[in-house]
Amino acid sequence: MSVRTIRGNLLFWKITAVFSGLLIVLGIVFVLIASKFSNTYYTAAHQELFGDIASHLATYTQPFKNGKPDTSVTHDIIHSTMVANPSVEVYLLDTAGNILDYVVPDTTVQMHRVDISKVKLWLSTDDMSRPMGDNPKQPGELSIFSVAPVYERQQLTGYVYAVLASEKQQEILRALDSHLFVKLSSYMFFAALLVAFIVGIVTFFLITDSICHIAGVVTRFKEGDHAARIEGFGKGNLGVLTSTFNEMADVIVDNIEKISATDKFRQELIANISHDLRTPLSIMQGYIETLMMKKENLTREERDRYLSVVFDSNKKLSLLVEQLFQYAKLEANLIIPQKEVFLLEELASDIIAAYQLKAQEKNIRLSIEKPSGLSPVFADIALTERVLQNLLDNAFKFTPGGGAITIQLSAMPGGVKVEIADTGIGIPAEEQSFVFERYKQLDREASPKKGMGIGLAIVKKILELHHAHISVTSEMGKGTSFWFELPIAS
Repeated sequence: MSVRTIRGNLLFWKITAVFSGLLIVLGIVFVLIASKFSNTYYTAAHQELFGDIASHLATYTQPFKNGKPDTSVTHDIIHSTMVANPSVEVYLLDTAGNILDYVVPDTTVQMHRVDISKVKLWLSTDDMSRPMGDNPKQPGELSIFSVAPVYERQQLTGYVYAVLASEKQQEILRALDSHLFVKLSSYMFFAALLVAFIVGIVTFFLITDSICHIAGVVTRFKEGDHAARIEGFGKGNLGVLTSTFNEMADVIVDNIEKISATDKFRQELIANISHDLRTPLSIMQGYIETLMMKKENLTREERDRYLSVVFDSNKKLSLLVEQLFQYAKLEANLIIPQKEVFLLEELASDIIAAYQLKAQEKNIRLSIEKPSGLSPVFADIALTERVLQNLLDNAFKFTPGGGAITIQLSAMPGGVKVEIADTGIGIPAEEQSFVFERYKQLDREASPKKGMGIGLAIVKKILELHHAHISVTSEMGKGTSFWFELPIAS
């Protein structure tokens, strides 16, 4: 038996048990209410049926003679009445409620006086709202009764007081009530089980059908169908489940795409690193082998030229390794900016001075444009210097001889804008959005020099540490501009 089947069976029995318990409780409550109302109904019916018995006895018999009970006349009539209706017990009362005569055995009568106020209240109300009165055989327990006044010579001499719910009647009612309770309980119990079973089956299939559908989608997603999503079930707990799964699936797919893109970028990085490192290493190896093989036949000028080529290749190799090392630290968040207040125009001027020799060698005009009175900025001076150097290196790489590179500084609300513009070959519009992607190597066919493209990624990372954003605009054949903004010191 599969785990899904076992869980489904457990769910079925849980649903059945819950509904069974609920219906059994409701059945017990129903039985208790039915028993209560059956007693009330029987009492009200008995009151309506036999409520006039006292009036008949008072009218058709003369229970009092000269103000006293006439036992010779009344006992036979009262006894006959009680034999005909065993639930009736008849008493003769005086005007104060004292019991003067009765037919039942004296030992069974526990009270010799009834509450006359209830008698008067009974006589003054209609049939539907008459109160209950004292039962002489059961002190403290109220009972339905019938009462009628008896007049002699137009003067009230007493009352005929008939208790309509005798001990015999109560015994019969208790027996019937117990029998009714047992029968109703049995019927309700089996009806509850049947209803719970039917409802459990229907609910089980309705719920498990939805769950099986959801489980099927989850299985498809697990097996590689990343487009699988749960449709429908927009409300209730299943709605929360489906929306949560769909959101989770979207996040997983997005992460998979990011991982795939990162893996592709790493492959590009490895290819680019292999190319960029292999070129200077090959040059170094070739010239060193030449120096070793022809060391006796080389002139001093040739030896110096070979050593200069080896030195330049080694310098380029060191720069590539240093860039990789710095980017790795930026990616791992191991670099924390040490921010301080400094004048950005002074830093830019120093960098321009350091690059002038390189600009002269390449026949490129390098200049700085800055207004007077620029506010000092608050940033890491070393990291800002690296940003400017990387942007200038990138501009030199793609600017031909006779071109120009300019650093422009301008005041902005809350910051200083830095723009580095060149008159180089430009960047195609479709590639401008990728220039800052890590490991991305743009294909500039017009330039004979290509690199890993990691310098601009370092620039973006450093500016992100300063909560700054870098942008680019370019036009093919006319040049490229990069700009960013650093906050001024508070």
